Amino acid sequence: MTWTPWLIDGSAKKKEKESRRKVKMTKTISLQPATFNTMEEERNHRKERLAASFRLFSKFGFDEGIAGHITVRDPKYTDYFWVNPFGMHFSQISVSDLILVNHKGDIVEGEHSVNGAAFAIHSEIHKARPDAIAAAHAHSVYGKTWSSLGRLLDPITQDACQFYNDHALFDDFTGVVYASEEGKRIAKALGQYKAVILRNHGLLTVGQSVDSAAWWFITMERSCQAQIMAESVGKPIFIEEEYAKLTAEQTGTEYEGWLSFQPLWDKIRKEQPDFLK
Repeated sequence: MTWTPWLIDGSAKKKEKESRRKVKMTKTISLQPATFNTMEEERNHRKERLAASFRLFSKFGFDEGIAGHITVRDPKYTDYFWVNPFGMHFSQISVSDLILVNHKGDIVEGEHSVNGAAFAIHSEIHKARPDAIAAAHAHSVYGKTWSSLGRLLDPITQDACQFYNDHALFDDFTGVVYASEEGKRIAKALGQYKAVILRNHGLLTVGQSVDSAAWWFITMERSCQAQIMAESVGKPIFIEEEYAKLTAEQTGTEYEGWLSFQPLWDKIRKEQPDFLK
């Protein structure tokens, strides 16, 4: 038997494009972000997701000595944020280890110290972006490798399209970020995007939940890995602009970021339930 490939003429391809434009991602009714009756419930929820994210970052190998931090805004004191304790390995962090820091860098709650770079960067991000409930940064291998090229990610995969026209480049490096002025420059470069590539440094992502901020970081790291691998063997074919935009609309929304994190939450909660203590 001889197989003949389908041939699509111009008119058929045009109809196919038109039909694809009409396709919209639909939200699964049974999977929606939690709602809360009290501020305390919401605070506990955010802290649990934050501790889970550190455990996941450890599983994915995003830890690098004392570097890396994820923060979440407190629901009541909105200019305060919860962050990982300085010097504690991601794999060891539990809810009870998290520390609360105010806008001055003072520790309001917790028994550990705070990473100076975490405060310098994240305080300015949260200040500049009231919509950013959480922010994630780590010195992950592929993210920092890609950042050394001083380039944005290209739309070479469906997953990379989550960041199409929605990430920036901070095209500078002046050492470890300890000054608030440097944090302000990073926040300015981030603008209204969900992510920024810090040249010679790594990735930083934000979201309206810990879930989405963590997921954007995880999938951005993988997109960096994919592009590095693709360019090591050839010249990747870019997704056409029309479809890159469409895919971004389908997969790059806040809801889709939140949704993509849920299987990881279920996985880490079953594997390492001790992070909830």
